[in-house]
Amino acid sequence: MTRRRSGASDVTMSLTPMIDVMTTLLAVFMVTTPMLMSGIDIDLPRAGTSSLSGNDHAIQISIDANGNYYLSDQKMPGDEVVKRAIAMRGENPNLAITLSGDSRADYGAVMNMMGKLKDVGFQRVGLRTQMYDKK
Repeated sequence: MTRRRSGASDVTMSLTPMIDVMTTLLAVFMVTTPMLMSGIDIDLPRAGTSSLSGNDHAIQISIDANGNYYLSDQKMPGDEVVKRAIAMRGENPNLAITLSGDSRADYGAVMNMMGKLKDVGFQRVGLRTQMYDKK
């Protein structure tokens, strides 16, 4: 026969609230993940084995193999891309820009866009590449 101390209570933990929270988070991630991969399908050049990370909001500008410019997945002239980027910066002054140039794209087209963005005051312009495997 075991004795129970007076004042001791049974402590139980309900997992239901934690499961509800985890299910909600899973649903949110499943909905938002496809939205993070926007833009056109281009063959990115390979560079390095590590990636940069950041919590900044960035817009995606792509240049395909034919030298066409895209803002997200909308094809438009380079000057229009710059105008729309300026308008977006009005809503978010910390806006960063990620340029994705196809590996077969003209280097001049990529650098031309980068120069135009720098000329209008964008200080945070980066190039997106694809990591290669260490083998």
